[in-house]
Amino acid sequence: MKKICVFICVISIFTSCTNQTETKKSAELKLKYPETRKDSVFDTLFNTVIPDPYRWLEDDNSEETAKWVEAQNQVTFSYLEKIPFRNKLKEQYTQLWNFEKQSAPTIKGNFFFYFKNDGLQNQSVWYFKKGEKGEEKILLDPNTLSEDGTTSISTTAITEDGKLVGYGISKAGSDWTELFFYDIENEKPLNDHIKWVKFSGISFYQNGFFYSSYGIPEKGKEFSMKNEYHKVYYHKMGTKQEEDVLIYEDKTKPLRNFYAYVTFDEKYLILSCSEGTSGNMLLIKDLTNTQSKITPLLGNFKNDNTILDHVKGKLILLTNDGAPNKKIVAVLPGQPKHDSWTEIIPEADMPINAASIIGNKIFVQYLKDVKSKIMVYELDGKFVSELPNPGNGLITGLSGERHGYVAFFSYSSYIQAPSIYKFTVAELKPDLYFAPKSSFNTNEYVSEQVFYTSKDGTKIPMFISYKKGIKKDGSTPCLLYGYGGFNIPVTPGFSLPFAAFMLNGGIVAVANIRGGSEYGEDWHKAGMLLNKQNVFDDFIEAAEYLKKEKYTSTEKLALYGRSNGGLLIGAVMTQRPDIAKVALPTVGVLDMLRYHKFTIGWAWAVEYGSSEDSIHFRNLLSYSPLHNIKQGTEYPATMVITADHDDRVVPAHSFKFISELQKKQTGNNPVLIRIDVNAGHGAGKPTSKSIEEWVDIWGFTFYNLGVTP
Repeated sequence: MKKICVFICVISIFTSCTNQTETKKSAELKLKYPETRKDSVFDTLFNTVIPDPYRWLEDDNSEETAKWVEAQNQVTFSYLEKIPFRNKLKEQYTQLWNFEKQSAPTIKGNFFFYFKNDGLQNQSVWYFKKGEKGEEKILLDPNTLSEDGTTSISTTAITEDGKLVGYGISKAGSDWTELFFYDIENEKPLNDHIKWVKFSGISFYQNGFFYSSYGIPEKGKEFSMKNEYHKVYYHKMGTKQEEDVLIYEDKTKPLRNFYAYVTFDEKYLILSCSEGTSGNMLLIKDLTNTQSKITPLLGNFKNDNTILDHVKGKLILLTNDGAPNKKIVAVLPGQPKHDSWTEIIPEADMPINAASIIGNKIFVQYLKDVKSKIMVYELDGKFVSELPNPGNGLITGLSGERHGYVAFFSYSSYIQAPSIYKFTVAELKPDLYFAPKSSFNTNEYVSEQVFYTSKDGTKIPMFISYKKGIKKDGSTPCLLYGYGGFNIPVTPGFSLPFAAFMLNGGIVAVANIRGGSEYGEDWHKAGMLLNKQNVFDDFIEAAEYLKKEKYTSTEKLALYGRSNGGLLIGAVMTQRPDIAKVALPTVGVLDMLRYHKFTIGWAWAVEYGSSEDSIHFRNLLSYSPLHNIKQGTEYPATMVITADHDDRVVPAHSFKFISELQKKQTGNNPVLIRIDVNAGHGAGKPTSKSIEEWVDIWGFTFYNLGVTP
């Protein structure tokens, strides 16, 4: 469940609707929803009867479910088509999206690799060139792989000499991946082809690579079947997948995932083993000894651990073991116990977001009040310098060779599209390398950070971004976004959808609620398991702050979140149905009692707890959005958003939630579901589908906030 960037709203070009328009709108909102069959299905959990009348909607391959999807979409799109400014929004948003975008280059050997999008291409194209000033050539254009643009590149890997690349292809947004390979030197594709790969990288070693796979899923259940028994394989180039060597599996632990990677010098294979979305143990194999076995390096799941590399006989480890904000230590491969660790970079008062070794120096990316701060150290931990940040935003994509001298990074903020900077490791003085020519004028906007107080007295940071000159009189439409989970920080980066909201006079507010890693592991733990209610309280208080300070009002406030953020919106709108006018729970985890029964959902139990445990069952039931919809309540105008190929958070969550909401909603606020077909959880979504989705989201939002863009 991957993180996304967020923003707020201002005022200017919105005009108020007349009373006549409001009367007409109220009539339109009295929609006739499709009839959804209810069955007498129930579970008894810890002496509590839990009805589940819409369980039949969990079968995403049944003809009845397909007809239900079609009927719901017909109602939703009929409603959206009546919004008078929908076409105007599409024209505006398409124009806003249409500018060149580029990733920070990756250097391997004599080759430069990068992604570029001319503006409205459905998928970014992968390019390479020999040397910085060499001829630009297309390595792979995923737009040629499908007519509708729904086939995307999901993962990439490049050998250290740059002569061989591997990449994963995902269809319709699925987590399932197929691996392909390309000979850079001879500029030709290879015959090697690996199918049914999931939650895996490509780690090259000698004349082949390591990868992970679950094996072939049951036909018809590819997008809902529980994923079990992850395995690590080695594939030798030029051979068939059937000949791949099984490197590691655990037949006694079906719910463990394994991610394999090789140190730069190819001396060690590291297996990161996880039983959920936080905490991992590390296994190690000495690749210089053909008789060596895979043995434990760090043997529990209490902490998050990453090997940065092997340097002079020691493994450089990034860990939060005994350091909630993380630290970097040196570990002897044969003596992994704590008493043999050598501390290189101690824990600081700000959390480490990431670390990497470039040019034989350690680049540590800290978060200082949710903003990037990069400190550079020698390999022995001696401080070198701080890498200047171009502003108060986010640095991402920091890349450079292990022994190289040039590096790149991308910089953006809530009001600035990503620019690429180049610097030498010796001087650490970033120079602008690429600047986008976006029609969104950064100089017309402001992004401020405030701190508000949550229910239990905790100070929570929030970014508020908007066009200069708004009046704080409560009349401005505002979008409030949050995530709050899985140790994922919501950091200040640019998002075209939210830029569009600001362009139309809206405020975009991003609350850095607990559950993420904005302030380290303690911040994460304060919003997980039995502390999950803190996440919802933090978000509720963010909404109240925005109204108290007159940025907006209840009638002008919309709530938005994706995935775990979709759970956030579902929980907040059922706990406080009076808090906002519009709610947009997107690809959300909404049935907290059965989430662990589908695809990779079991891995989230370390974050949420499981309904198979009595204590966690009570906690989950207390906030599960599906189970807390009450009869006779007026909920906000709601558009639930999901996709038929989402095999991360299966669409059944959204199907069941909207069915219950439509049965129990009172008042005139519409409660709809938009089901994207041939799409997944969000990764790899083509530009055309993204534009269509966001035009519908903003059309629905503006219309129900009573404003015209």
